[in-house]
Amino acid sequence: MTDHFAPTSRTVLRLTEYTKADQTEILGDGADPFGVAEAGLTWLPKKDHFGIRQNGRLVAHTGLLQLPIVIGAVETEVVGIGGVAVAPDLRGQGLARSVVSAALDHARTMGPRFGLLFCRPPLVPLYQRLGWHLLDQDVQVEQPEGPVTMPLRTMWTPLHDGAYWPAGAVRLHSLPM
Repeated sequence: MTDHFAPTSRTVLRLTEYTKADQTEILGDGADPFGVAEAGLTWLPKKDHFGIRQNGRLVAHTGLLQLPIVIGAVETEVVGIGGVAVAPDLRGQGLARSVVSAALDHARTMGPRFGLLFCRPPLVPLYQRLGWHLLDQDVQVEQPEGPVTMPLRTMWTPLHDGAYWPAGAVRLHSLPM
């Protein structure tokens, strides 16, 4: 008999912290768990973290934080999504959708009109299925040595009804997330 009151394996938790050990629990201890080391970028740690545990093991995560951005002549903020991770042995089961959706639900309470993420090209279709839009233009991001063009794909999603990405050059006024 199934206990209908037990949390499902997709229950997303708000994590009080997310450490290197947590990342290793999900992705293993490889030198480049996200496959972005060749981009040579310095990344910001996320402020808010969401995860899924199965049998006591952290198996999925995403983090977010609010960042300043200029789009065209408009100075605004975005909620940057990053650190999306799903245990390799559990991919294809909708865990990324669950954890990203929970993070976006929280992002909608933060004020900015847009979510922003950077990803490797093979992940673009996944994020498109989750409702993200590809930004087909260069995006400048800060790095310790000064602004650089983001070498990864940039995607955005509206956080509120009627939010449409404005035209114009894009510059994230922080390290990427």
